[in-house]
Amino acid sequence: MAREILTVAQMAAADRAAVANGTPTQVLMERAGEAVATAVDARYARQPVVVWCGPGDNGGDGYVAARHLRDRGWSVVVEAAYPPSTDAARWAAARWDEAVRPLSSRPARGALYIDALFGAGLSRPLEGEVANLARASRDLALTIVAVDTPSGVHGDTGRVVGDVAFRAGMTVTFHRRKPAHVLAEGRQACGEVVLADIGLQTDEAVELFENDPQLWLARFPWPAFDAHKHSRGRLKVVSGEAWSTGAARLSARGGLRIGAGAVTVLSPPGALAVNAAHLEAIMLAPFESDADLAAASEDADVVIIGPAAGVGEVTARNLQALARTGAALVVDADALTSFRYDPEDLFACLDRDDVLTPHPGEFERVFPGVLAKSPERITAAREAAARAGAVVLLKGADTVVAAPDGRASVLLNGKPWLATAGSGDVLAGFIGGLIAQGMESFEAACAGAWIHAACGARHGPGLIAEDLPGLAPAVLSGLYGKR
Repeated sequence: MAREILTVAQMAAADRAAVANGTPTQVLMERAGEAVATAVDARYARQPVVVWCGPGDNGGDGYVAARHLRDRGWSVVVEAAYPPSTDAARWAAARWDEAVRPLSSRPARGALYIDALFGAGLSRPLEGEVANLARASRDLALTIVAVDTPSGVHGDTGRVVGDVAFRAGMTVTFHRRKPAHVLAEGRQACGEVVLADIGLQTDEAVELFENDPQLWLARFPWPAFDAHKHSRGRLKVVSGEAWSTGAARLSARGGLRIGAGAVTVLSPPGALAVNAAHLEAIMLAPFESDADLAAASEDADVVIIGPAAGVGEVTARNLQALARTGAALVVDADALTSFRYDPEDLFACLDRDDVLTPHPGEFERVFPGVLAKSPERITAAREAAARAGAVVLLKGADTVVAAPDGRASVLLNGKPWLATAGSGDVLAGFIGGLIAQGMESFEAACAGAWIHAACGARHGPGLIAEDLPGLAPAVLSGLYGKR
């Protein structure tokens, strides 16, 4: 089952539902604190531990973790920033039968620190001694384990509330990840995220998910035993002029490697020779005008337009012509920028089967101001998808895929090796190839992004875009074994 990502409010609702169904808050707190202790015990060598406890239930989790670590033989000191302020936190503090020290303003290396000061729901900046401690801990590069989220990091955005927050090497959270655990800024602050089961359930409908194979593998378009190339989908890619043809070929090769049965590069006459010199299994067809392009695409399941297609009126007209063919469109790069002055004309060409794949700069050209005014990238991508009436894949270390119906996913396996020219062209090919085989566009975009990242991880340093299609078979074989 796909794993949901919950907002702070949704997580609080899951807590309340568990209590209403007969599980006391103290039982949930005991499970949470024990999970923190277990994670620390499993991942770190035995060393002195200082647990920083705040006033609320996050602090209560810290008192419980301190007790369990002490009982496992760790040397533990508890420091409190404030007295416990909730019934459950007071209960947990009362069960810690050793001294509680005031919060020290002079932490030192050589100990492991557990940040149980404030959880994901904190909405105001850290103040006073806590803010000073956060600054000192970052200056000293202390080893910190955070409970739920590092204090000062907003659970719904991953952003620092105010001007300072703690940074952890590991964060232990409960039941489901929150946006802070998956968005790039929050992930940097959280370090490794350990997800602990404390017996909660998600009862309300959730439309935000971790992008991993659990989300889409059951509907992956593996070929039937009697498949042939046309039953596996017909993908076409629009090439640029002779001096800018490589991007289209990268997309075409990506689509072929991901399983599309028949892939064709549609080329302006002046680029036919250079394309022909570099294509083998991928077919080649000419077009001279937007009408020619539409005619050449009538039998296509999917057309990719944008990779090095050229920015301007010609590309805009070509896209408008393709929109009349009935083929699903994957719109990338130059095709997006060609509509920067009239994005509504682009949206008029689209439907829910189409996919836009902008990086942040292209996103700003087509959806001006949306990213800047949004609290985080998930909200921005959802607004863009609703406005465009199409699937939007917002690229980045935390790639977000959003559908017009509100579904969204966040990629967790992105790798920095993918930050290389042409990488996005291959991604467009992966997505187009999956849609051509009959995969629903939102799921195809999610799967394409995950496979793309997995290819990057398999290669590692030194990756160039040309490597990516050849890495796909090994990733696909791994997925095939899990189907």
